[in-house]
Amino acid sequence: MRAWVVRIAPLLTLGAFLLLWYGLSLRYPPFILPGPQLVAQTLVARIADGTLLVNTAVTLSEALPGLVLGALFGFAVGYPIAKSHIADRLLSPFIVASQGVPFIAIAPLLLIWFGNDTGAKILLCAVVVFFPITINVIVGLRGISPLLSELFRSMNASRWETFTHLEVPAALPLMLAGLRVGGTLAMVGALAAEFLGTDRGLGFVINQGNGLYDTSLVMAGIVTIVAVTLCIYGCIRYIELKAMR
Repeated sequence: MRAWVVRIAPLLTLGAFLLLWYGLSLRYPPFILPGPQLVAQTLVARIADGTLLVNTAVTLSEALPGLVLGALFGFAVGYPIAKSHIADRLLSPFIVASQGVPFIAIAPLLLIWFGNDTGAKILLCAVVVFFPITINVIVGLRGISPLLSELFRSMNASRWETFTHLEVPAALPLMLAGLRVGGTLAMVGALAAEFLGTDRGLGFVINQGNGLYDTSLVMAGIVTIVAVTLCIYGCIRYIELKAMR
């Protein structure tokens, strides 16, 4: 019974949320808070005419490459920081200082410098993803047992053998956890860039709904964003389960 309850717990939570949403929607007019049925109708209509599908593909074409780029850059920076005290002293202050500036303040500068095209949005996603992945790489590598490192040195393991057979497997749980966080943040970065000015993407759909006072369209866009973000998170979680075996 307990296992069965655990399996359906997400559905119970979703059902309770929909009931609460429906109850609140009865107290307000549709242009303030549309009910779930009206949002579902808008969602189906926008999927049928291709609006949501096309714009979702645009947002994903920005978020996913940004996630990959940020992950690669995060590992490239996090590895030397974890292994070298000099690199730590040189790079860590800049990494920490970069997080003191909200990315929404950096976004207009990136769009000015690199143009309002897909490349600038991918770069913004990479900037947003970079910090959590870098920190997780550093923590994962520094958490390796000194006894294991000494064992590899005593067996005359090469630098590459130590990297592939000790450092990557030992740090993999935290690196993949950082990738899960980065997957959700990549969507945030893509949407932030689209809110600042574009004619495509889910951010554009929400801006369009706001301009038309079409609250159901705004809610449909939000539902789509949540669904896409959950899919990205679930895919990374699946990869994590397979890799950790």
